[in-house]
Amino acid sequence: MHSETTKAPRQFTGKHMLAVCVGAFGIIISVNLYMAYSAVSTFPGVEVKNSYVASQQFDTRRAAQEALGWSVYASAIGNEVKLEISDRDGQPVEVASLTATLGRATHVRDDQKPQFRFDGSAYVAPAELAPGNWNIRMIARAEDGTEFTQRVILHVKD
Repeated sequence: MHSETTKAPRQFTGKHMLAVCVGAFGIIISVNLYMAYSAVSTFPGVEVKNSYVASQQFDTRRAAQEALGWSVYASAIGNEVKLEISDRDGQPVEVASLTATLGRATHVRDDQKPQFRFDGSAYVAPAELAPGNWNIRMIARAEDGTEFTQRVILHVKD
């Protein structure tokens, strides 16, 4: 004797649909929460304390900085970063003071404060540089006291 047993096809019930919806939305919400946490935890913070006050002095500071006629070029060789500041004639500029923060644009975890020294033609400093894009946020002061601020992009190759 040979008996045939036929199985009834599985039913897709409302409970199954509820499980699929809860699982899908759970994943979406979890990813959104993770992305929001990552964005907030890596945000470097406030740029200026009062943007209105900063805007009132912007044109004056920009005109003074442009009057200097300086241009800046950044490069990296090995574990050394180099800032070349030149005047309108292409001659190297030795500034009264120079401070800078070297870091990534996306987070502050890799920020460094290189100690630049003038070697007669450019400012050089040791730095730990991994491949990729870096920003140098520099503040230089001219001999007459004029402040020169600039964000210089530095590309480090493998």
